[in-house]
Amino acid sequence: SIDELPNLWSVLVGDMRLVGPRPEAPEVLQYYTAEEMYKFACKPGITGLAQINGRGLLDWGQTIAYDLEYVRRRSVSLDLKILLITLKQVLLRHGAF
Repeated sequence: SIDELPNLWSVLVGDMRLVGPRPEAPEVLQYYTAEEMYKFACKPGITGLAQINGRGLLDWGQTIAYDLEYVRRRSVSLDLKILLITLKQVLLRHGAF
């Protein structure tokens, strides 16, 4: 959506990736456990496993679980799969709010 344009700039300058856990507001970091902090082992992304598996329908715990799964399994093939599913969902307007 249009609100992602600043994030596209962040991808271009190398602060973010197309695929990865969504960025987090600094004020919520205090609520993360040590294990959950592992999601920050890679750069944040515009789309990720949580976004293709429910986006806003997931609760915080489910989103963190998908983010951690992505960090553990990240690979070029997983990134391509996530990008293709994201593109399909955007074109079909699946999950659009």
